[in-house]
Parts: sequence; structure tokens; C-alpha cells
Amino acid sequence: MSRPRASLRTAVVWEVLREALDRRIKATGRNSLDVLDTGGGSGHFAVPVAELGHRVTVVDPSPNALFALERRAAEEGVADRVTGVQGDAHGLFDVVERGRYDAVLCHGVLEYVDDPAEGLRNAVAALRSDGGTLSLLAAGLGGAVLARALAGHFTEAHRALDDPDGRWGASDPMPRRFTADQLTSLVADTGLRVGSVHGVRVFTDLVPGALVDTEPGAQRALAQLEAAAAELPAFHAVATQLHVLAEVR
Repeated sequence: MSRPRASLRTAVVWEVLREALDRRIKATGRNSLDVLDTGGGSGHFAVPVAELGHRVTVVDPSPNALFALERRAAEEGVADRVTGVQGDAHGLFDVVERGRYDAVLCHGVLEYVDDPAEGLRNAVAALRSDGGTLSLLAAGLGGAVLARALAGHFTEAHRALDDPDGRWGASDPMPRRFTADQLTSLVADTGLRVGSVHGVRVFTDLVPGALVDTEPGAQRALAQLEAAAAELPAFHAVATQLHVLAEVR
């Protein structure tokens, strides 16, 4: 994947997250925050968050991903602000403390855990009780249905639509997908207040890569279109991913 396409995939989430961290800084009066990135892998979000001056702990089950995280953090000059530990969402408090973090990133985790509700409860329990922010990113059902249908795989699209986990077949690499209502219900059940919901990669995955990479102005125009559609509920139903931002009440 080209760098322009990669940045388009996360631009909406990054802007929402950065603004949320800025608000938390103002609310606490501190210069930096403690951030937990569950399933953070090689640091796609963790390293940029550390570049803002925050301290980031990444929990991931993959030793290879954590090695890549360490190397990436060193290359970007933030190794002193990034800590990687091996673990997963269900055993989260075997490796980190409860109630320690100003923000928790739970990106690409609920699709893979055995019990999404439990995994999310653990992520929320890591937040400070006097205030904190959850950034939740998960695969969207509608985007998968639309993608299979546009590829001519109509039976698979229908199967995903009817499947309890949103899967289009045995060879589907994604274990689980969600609707916006399902995600917000999971978050509300933890006691957090849902602040916003955004559709992510509404158009990006459907646009030919050559167009984005070579057509003058296409990347910026597509990014602006993604940002404009992200908060509109009508587009949540067809987004490849869904992002929920929530806060401790």
C-alpha cells in the first residue's frame, strides 16, 4: 500500500484522537498524558501519539509486532516515551494497572477477541476514574457487504448481511464485524458516555489506487470527502470501519 493510501485510511481517526487528547490536556492541566494502546502492534498510532509528548504503553500479543514497535519508536526519537508489553485484552491487568490511563486506544481488537464485551470492559477499566477517553475502532459490517457486492460476490454479500458475526464465508479473514448500533451499545454498557461516531474508509477502499496515487489533487480531495462524510449517520452503514469516541462520565 502506498503512503498516500495508508494515510487516508487513518486520517479521520487520527484527527478525532488528536483533538480528544488536546481536550484532555486542557482538562487536567498537565503537559502530557498516560495513554494505553491495546493491540497497538507496531505503533501506527502509538508512535505519533508519543510524538505529541505523551507516554504510551502498547499491549500486543505478537513479539514480532513489539519488536517492530521498539524499532519504529527509536527511529522517530520517542523510545523513552513508548513501552511495549506482551499481552492481550482478556489478560490486560496481568501486564498493566487498572485506572491508570488518561486515554485508551482499542483499535482492531474487538473483531478478534473471544468476548468483545469483556475485552471492552477491560479497556474501559484501565481509564482513570476521574476522567478519561476511549478511542474504539472496529470493522464495519456495511462496508464489507458493499465491497463483496461491488466485486460481484452477491451470495457472499448476502451471507455477511445475515451472519451474526458479519462474515461472508469460511474463508473470510475477519472473525467479526459490527454495526454502529452494536458498538455504541457495547460502549454504553460499560458506563461511558458516547461522544461521537465516525465512519472510516467510506470511499477510500472503493476508489482505484492508481487514481489516488497519480491524479493531481485526488488524495486531498478524497481526504476532504472522507472527513465530510465521517460524522454523517447515513455513511456509517457503508463504512469499512467504525470509530467511537467515548468518555468517562
